[in-house]
Amino acid sequence: MDIRELLLNVKEGNLDIESAESILKKLPYEDLGFAKLDHHRKLRSGFGEVIYCSVKSDEHLVKIFESFNEKKIDVLGTRASQEQYEVVKTVIPEAEYDELSGIIKIVRFDMEKIGNIVVCTGGTSDIPVAEEAAQTAEFFGSKVMRIYDVGVAGIHRLLSKIDEINKANCIVAVAGMEGALPGVIAGLTDKPVIAVPTSIGYGSNFNGLSALLTMLNSCAEGISVVNIDNGFGAGYISTQINRLAVGSSE
Repeated sequence: MDIRELLLNVKEGNLDIESAESILKKLPYEDLGFAKLDHHRKLRSGFGEVIYCSVKSDEHLVKIFESFNEKKIDVLGTRASQEQYEVVKTVIPEAEYDELSGIIKIVRFDMEKIGNIVVCTGGTSDIPVAEEAAQTAEFFGSKVMRIYDVGVAGIHRLLSKIDEINKANCIVAVAGMEGALPGVIAGLTDKPVIAVPTSIGYGSNFNGLSALLTMLNSCAEGISVVNIDNGFGAGYISTQINRLAVGSSE
């Protein structure tokens, strides 16, 4: 329950003062000892807190998910393993898991998807990172179109989709190897491009460093770059851009 909902419940007589006070004591964050859960983040930024699951112990992960779940908050967990999902699902049966992106979701409320974000990949090996971006954007309420495997090794594939790409409010371009895709797209569109380097490639790509440097040094305008394999970061910022674009057109 967020503060607005809390105040409305008090105003309408659905919640007494003592109960509201007890809830407020856990705000702006809830201290679990090992973690401090930020329940005010959505109020400040419009996006709720997200759980980074990798390397967390099962005990800590379950307690964090349970805390959000008890408050009827939709939850997004990134970089989760199948084993972590199975542990969470034993206590929260509604939890869903996407093996490709490694995302755990608990979604109770249907949200209208707005605007248009296009997520592109250079190759199929980049899809897991792209799916993290796409599913993050969808979780936060953006409409997403996926255009995968349109890398520069067969640039005619990209050119055949350029009309669809140009309809987007924002483009997420995910690529490994030499990381040329975002620069090419930026040269073909007037929309902002978020470049996501991936760690896909042979030895001299240095686990994504070659793609990162290409994207940072692109001469095409309108590109911003997130960290290597950071699909979540790209999905988040693309949603912020998409919301602004939708708002300005209304």
